[in-house]
Amino acid sequence: MVKFVALLSLLLVAAGCGKKPAARFAALSEEFVYTTLSYSPSGATAAGLHKYQDRSLDGMLDDLSPSSIARQRSFYMGFRERLERLKPDELSAEDRADRQILEDQVSLALLEFDEIRNYMHNPATYVETLGNALFTPYVLEYAPKSERANHIISRLKMVPLFLDQARSNITSAPAVWANVAMDENQGNIDMVEKTIRIWVPEDRREAYSRAAQPALMAMRQFQDYLKGNLAPRNDYNWRLGGKSYPKKFRYSLESGIEADSALLMAETELKQVRERMLALSLPLHKQMFPGHPEHTDLAGEARENQVVGEVLARIAERHSTRESYMDDARQDLAEARAFVESKHLLTLPRRANLQVIPTPEFMRGVYSVGGFNAAPALEPQLGAFYWVTPIAPDWPKERADSKLREYNFYKLKLLTIHEAMPGHYVQMEVANDVQPPVRRLLRSVFGNGPYIEGWAEFATRTMIEQGFLDHSPELALTFAKEELRVLANTILDVRLHMLDMSDQEALDLMEQRTFQEREEAVEKLQRAKLSSCQLPMYFLGWRGWSQVRNDYRQAKGESVSMSGFNDRALKEGAVPLPVLGGLLK
Repeated sequence: MVKFVALLSLLLVAAGCGKKPAARFAALSEEFVYTTLSYSPSGATAAGLHKYQDRSLDGMLDDLSPSSIARQRSFYMGFRERLERLKPDELSAEDRADRQILEDQVSLALLEFDEIRNYMHNPATYVETLGNALFTPYVLEYAPKSERANHIISRLKMVPLFLDQARSNITSAPAVWANVAMDENQGNIDMVEKTIRIWVPEDRREAYSRAAQPALMAMRQFQDYLKGNLAPRNDYNWRLGGKSYPKKFRYSLESGIEADSALLMAETELKQVRERMLALSLPLHKQMFPGHPEHTDLAGEARENQVVGEVLARIAERHSTRESYMDDARQDLAEARAFVESKHLLTLPRRANLQVIPTPEFMRGVYSVGGFNAAPALEPQLGAFYWVTPIAPDWPKERADSKLREYNFYKLKLLTIHEAMPGHYVQMEVANDVQPPVRRLLRSVFGNGPYIEGWAEFATRTMIEQGFLDHSPELALTFAKEELRVLANTILDVRLHMLDMSDQEALDLMEQRTFQEREEAVEKLQRAKLSSCQLPMYFLGWRGWSQVRNDYRQAKGESVSMSGFNDRALKEGAVPLPVLGGLLK
């Protein structure tokens, strides 16, 4: 990594000295990636950047003081001006793709600093930053264990100041954000008090205890602050609103589709998918309920709800237990890998670095079901993690059963395909071979969300089309329900943040029109309130990937192999989908 920093210094000196546009752009791109990562040491460690300008980032915490925030905003303002001097037509297609990522990331950052200001209202951003800062050295073996323990000890010493900054910055917070922050902060406390304490090498335990004591005190005081001081200041609206939401939608999704158009498309397609689900359900209904009427006395959505709902309820009866849930996910992963290999859907990554682990407690507010954490872009040989959120032992039976019905035998397989094989894990492992390294880092840290989430949905459909589970009609219907979920995600996000959709309207959409269990619907509503412009990534990405594949086939001919397209498109890394097609020519 030292050689990259040295190279950056040389390039910056030369950037304004008559270099060709390609060289000037390379300097700008590298400066952006490394400078912005240095602003977040927790993110830098996760990306594999350990040193920058003679500073060891692994022992530092993010600085969110007013002076640091002002310095970061100034950097983005100045970078925008310098980037605008490099015209797109002066660059190669690959550089133009990177330039768009840079341009949109600058716009997104300035929107945050000037309008949204999450750092003033969302305590979960501080809690999750801290959690990642401590968890990453614990779980990623980028250095010997004792050295990583020293990094955690160093970061623990900075926790009181970091949480002081949080209290100073936060002026108000909606109750849902404060409540999630409390749950996740307790997860951080447990991680420091129990998980990491046990893990620390014997010869570092005394130093760890000395650093952990004031850190834990600060974290518990922050918990009291969230419960007491911040709770009355809950008048901030979690809805992004009609002014900021369309801008964030444009800059973060980079799909070429505006929010209102995406909403119209999703609501139109939702009706079409429901009609297709009825056609899929009728033969299954006849098998599952012999002699049972097919509700021909009903029409339209009423009949769809009755027939499809009964079939899905019967399908949902086949599910894991609370105790077997994690092991079943591991078995599903092995099954999916074997199918990908047998069908030659794509070239599997050469590294065998995937682990299935419980979702870290400090991330379960957003990742209530599961997720994926890629290996660092600069150290791709390290671990990649498929997170599966376990069913808490203290959940009452009714709540646990609701979760198990939703993530039943078929849906758990779809989750594993999406998050791991051949979904996020495969996509990000291939992206971790992109060259040069600065392009790899740019397209990893600031990768296009619809490309990433769209690939996972696109890959899942490919698996089903190729006969996964022997063309199981139950799996096909469960995936059609997944399509409804993807469409509902977009409808929820746009309507909640832009059009004042009520909680009850959101729950009705999920439970009555898209057949989701109560527990799933409640968790998704919370997720929509915690985030914005993330849920539409699935629909826009799936749509974008399908369009790119169709265009590629038209250009190359129908004889092009599935693995040929998949391998070629994945090798680009997470670029905006509207430009992906041009890169495949």
